Amino acid sequence: MKPVKGTLIALGGGDDDGLIRLIRSEVCSLSSRIEVIATATPRILDAINSGKAYKEAFEELGCANAHFMHIDEQNPADTPEHLERIRQADVVFFTGGDQVRLASFLNGTELLRLMRHRYRTENIIISGTSAGAAIMSDSMIYDGYGHYSLIKGEMKTTEGCSFIKNVYIDTHFAERGRFGRLAHAVAHDPEYVGIGLSEETGIIIKEGDQVEVFGPGVVTVIDASEIRFSNTREVNDNEPIAVENLKMHLLVHGYRYCLRERLFQAVPQEPSEEVV
Repeated sequence: MKPVKGTLIALGGGDDDGLIRLIRSEVCSLSSRIEVIATATPRILDAINSGKAYKEAFEELGCANAHFMHIDEQNPADTPEHLERIRQADVVFFTGGDQVRLASFLNGTELLRLMRHRYRTENIIISGTSAGAAIMSDSMIYDGYGHYSLIKGEMKTTEGCSFIKNVYIDTHFAERGRFGRLAHAVAHDPEYVGIGLSEETGIIIKEGDQVEVFGPGVVTVIDASEIRFSNTREVNDNEPIAVENLKMHLLVHGYRYCLRERLFQAVPQEPSEEVV
């Protein structure tokens, strides 16, 4: 399998100044084209204001080629203008809001197919915060609250946008008590790795495999590949689940997780030059 050439950057929500600065540093060119998509914001006027605010945030860092792509009930994704803009984009940035809404406007479109193709074959950055991070895999969690999420039927998943497969990305993870729903999701689908992003903290996924952390907080990784027992498929709705031997890792900046090998490791550091 050829390594993926694009890069995914996902933030767990909260203050996203660090994410915007990171994208700016990863882009490396003030002329790079950035497309902001705010479709996850439910109200049309709020989405327009959000998209323009992010556009201005990139411009304040010197990115003069940032644009807002308006996709909603009155503005379909597959217009010739939108397709051409995505063909020219160096960065696509998805804002927060409702991930089900965002995915429903993109799934099945030529625009999303073009984004996925460019992500696999070209050096493009696909990025997002909160809902914009949750949609990045082929399946995403959209419901489940606190301890109720460990009751069968309370945790729900649906189709994501499939930039990466066999990963659940959950956001606002520590702040909103979402361990239960992510653990439930991977126990039900052990081929998936669960990644929980705290606010102001995120991940960079390179080559579709190497997960590195940025920001001040902790990224939680849940691995169900070695579970010895799970009743998630047999138990009735409204009954609690039972799982044996679920593994968890806590990642911070300076460490990474290899998805294919299910391996936790330190990020090799560049040797520092000696001062004479």
